[in-house]
Amino acid sequence: MANVLLEFKASAGDSEPQNRPVLIVGQLANLQQINWTQVKGKLQSVVTKEIWQAALASLNPNPTDSCPLYLSFAAVAALPSRVSRHNSPSSAHFLTRLVRTCLPAGSNRCIVVSLYSIFEIKAVGNELGITPTIIRGEELKQKGFGGIYGVGKAAQHPPALAVLSHTPSGATQTIAWVGKGIVYDTGGLSIKGKTTMPGMKRDCGGAAAILGAFKATVKQGFKDNLHAVFCLAENSVGPTATRPDDIHTLYSGKTVEINNTDAEGRLVLSDGVVYASKDLSADIILDMATLTGAQGISTGKYHAAVMTNSEQWEAACVRAGRSSGDLAHPLVYCPELHFSEFTSAVADMKNSVADRENAQSSCAGLFIGSHLGFDWPGIWVHVDIASPVHAGERATGFGVAMLLALFGQASEDPLLNSVSPLGATTAKTASEDQMERDCKRRRLV
Repeated sequence: MANVLLEFKASAGDSEPQNRPVLIVGQLANLQQINWTQVKGKLQSVVTKEIWQAALASLNPNPTDSCPLYLSFAAVAALPSRVSRHNSPSSAHFLTRLVRTCLPAGSNRCIVVSLYSIFEIKAVGNELGITPTIIRGEELKQKGFGGIYGVGKAAQHPPALAVLSHTPSGATQTIAWVGKGIVYDTGGLSIKGKTTMPGMKRDCGGAAAILGAFKATVKQGFKDNLHAVFCLAENSVGPTATRPDDIHTLYSGKTVEINNTDAEGRLVLSDGVVYASKDLSADIILDMATLTGAQGISTGKYHAAVMTNSEQWEAACVRAGRSSGDLAHPLVYCPELHFSEFTSAVADMKNSVADRENAQSSCAGLFIGSHLGFDWPGIWVHVDIASPVHAGERATGFGVAMLLALFGQASEDPLLNSVSPLGATTAKTASEDQMERDCKRRRLV
């Protein structure tokens, strides 16, 4: 995880485009209201007021447009003037696209960081004053984490389950975020091809998003118990690798017949969510993962796929996506129709579907939920971010903003309170108040 410094200022400040390239971006109506004196410090002496005004006059966003002001070092760009109901008013995806295309390439835009998963978790914990809980290698096997251990046992570096916990006094509920951290995914013995394996370094995108969100959430103040659970493994090939036909016992106690070693994310996450329920006594569990290639077919490149056992949370996730820019759209939640895809003659279930044309992304989520139990009384949310986690060959950081917005009502930050799906509360009737007390474990943050 790269360290990035964000500075918020009331004015643009002064700099030269040759030394610090600049892109001025916004909706056209807002750009036209900018006074030249507000931006000239970023553009002079290479851009004049006349050039600035001519550039604004040339913009015709459909849906976006840009105009260079000085070679490739300075530009102005217009975002869409309006968006559809399934997009964010901030036009976050267009914003990142304009930044990528309008600014010059260079080391400042090409940060590559080697992944040391446990190191990064320890580093964040140290910054927050939190000592992580780490279960690693053979200890996973001894304690019954058959999913994480089975996926990662053939790798050079042993698999691990790591947990960061924030437990403030006065907390009224416990929330757990569970991230898929497959640091590299070869597919295992069901090995990926030469065109599908490149880029699998990003199969830890769910864990990365949760680590970033946990750090930001705790630093800004969070009123409830919050646990970040990281399911870490490399799905590698070797003499001890899991084979199709193997049967693993997961932390839930349920047995799984492996019929596809490339369907490994659901195995590690199943251990993670059950740990959150049994060991952390979580009321609300959210897992986030680059889980299925079918997610991109289901909800596309820009919208995460969301599945949950709560209709209220489904709507909240969509609203949090629109307010944060990390867009989300629901998947079908219908265990009684879809879970039979995992029927096994020799175990409680298989790990991959029988019919790949039958709601693959939904089925993958149901596999995880089944280890909690479809009658589990708490809130469970599954977020598949396989496609929006990257744009081309680089990560997008998708998921951090969504989590901050979704759980914003428990934050001590007033801005996050305002963008939370439940940021505005209304008075409850006596019967509604009693229902909330009776269903405490199922309420939103």
